[in-house]
Amino acid sequence: MTGWAGTLGLAPAAAAQVAALPVRSLPQGTVLFRPGTPAEGFVVVLEGRIEVCLVGPSGREILLYAVEPGQSCVQTTLSLIGNEPCSGEAVTAAPSRIVLIPRGLFEALMAQDAGFRSHVLRALGRRMDDITRLLERVAFARVEQRLAETLVHLAADGVVKATQADLAARIGTAREVVSRRLDAFARAGWVEAERGQIRLTDLPALRRVAATGA
Repeated sequence: MTGWAGTLGLAPAAAAQVAALPVRSLPQGTVLFRPGTPAEGFVVVLEGRIEVCLVGPSGREILLYAVEPGQSCVQTTLSLIGNEPCSGEAVTAAPSRIVLIPRGLFEALMAQDAGFRSHVLRALGRRMDDITRLLERVAFARVEQRLAETLVHLAADGVVKATQADLAARIGTAREVVSRRLDAFARAGWVEAERGQIRLTDLPALRRVAATGA
């Protein structure tokens, strides 16, 4: 049985080889790579979530993307294909189980297994499309719109469990900006900010702002 390895487009013999690789259990907060470090291998997430951020000289972060089961980490893919260091930082946002396909095996599979190569390149294309949309939102959408969109997306039963710093990283701005916008949302009656979480009290209004910016 190859299990998860069968989802990578591999031929049966290669899938069995990859399925035999060790599974790593990582606690929340584990750093997988930092800017300037090369990727050790191709990351496959079995459980949990990895968040990849860009960190500026001031320490401000922007969340580029998250890697969940079945998804791909474009930073490691680009590092392995281009033999370049990673430009972002990857941290587990929840307890996670991953498999790392080492560089040598990854390069052999890319050269010899058309199914795996096609899987990697399709995943790379989808992730690059996600990053392009992120850049468009940061460049052209107002902060209020990006914040409202993120709150609506993250809400579970009308509550968002996230700090202001988390929200700032997600929408590409400073924590102080998020604080001011949340205060404005609260004055309008759209949210109630509590310790470590935000309660959405007027979801239709937030959806309107997320859709139109007004």
